[in-house]
Amino acid sequence: MSTVTPIKINQLLQKLPSGSLFFSSWMRENGISYDLQRRYRDSEWLISIGAGVMVRTGDSPTIYGALSSLNKQTGKHFYVGGVSALELAGYIHYVPMGRPVVYVGHPKDEWVPSWLKKHDWGVDLLLVTSEYFDTDTGITPMMQGAFEILVSTPERAFMECLNLVPKQYNLMDLYYVMEQLTALRPGTIQALLEQNTSVKIKRLFLFMAEKAGHAWFSDLNLQKIDTGSGKREIVPNGVYDSKYQIVIPEELKNYE
Repeated sequence: MSTVTPIKINQLLQKLPSGSLFFSSWMRENGISYDLQRRYRDSEWLISIGAGVMVRTGDSPTIYGALSSLNKQTGKHFYVGGVSALELAGYIHYVPMGRPVVYVGHPKDEWVPSWLKKHDWGVDLLLVTSEYFDTDTGITPMMQGAFEILVSTPERAFMECLNLVPKQYNLMDLYYVMEQLTALRPGTIQALLEQNTSVKIKRLFLFMAEKAGHAWFSDLNLQKIDTGSGKREIVPNGVYDSKYQIVIPEELKNYE
């Protein structure tokens, strides 16, 4: 390892927890010139994992450290959503077969960096644009280890799951989760359903919520929720629910 002055790099490393990423632009703002960054890489203080992104030598950052660093250092809004957010909230308990999958949502106008997709975080990433939702509604900060990340609330996370049925998630599996969602906040649900532009999500959510008999369902103002018109075939060869005009699995329709 070449000899370079460790003072600046040590001061910088102390600012962030182990497992953080270091973005070249952020380092420059914190007094580490591009030339000095190159010297740190050459001296193996830092290792590049992509264009303008580095990690401390010996660190194995998790996806949570990556997302936290990306948001805080570059002003992005990547978040954990869907089933992954429901798992963090304690609504889903199972040991996945194979590599875990982490749902990572992002606004449609924020491109996904190639290094985020290519680096091995020890999990598979399910990258989804939040095109059906307002950017901030139903997203909240949460500590995951030493890192503050953005996470979908259970209200939003469940709707994000419905967006991906039947290709990614099974409707019956999701209904079993819906039965557990007794403490959802009707105000948050109302805001999300009013802002949501997906007829599929809104109809499925309302159908499941009413079927589950949750007390908060009666607090919703259905007149303000645009559920569109015409039939929607959620699954092929299913059965028709006339109230919500959706074709769903017979197992779900008849489940009691």
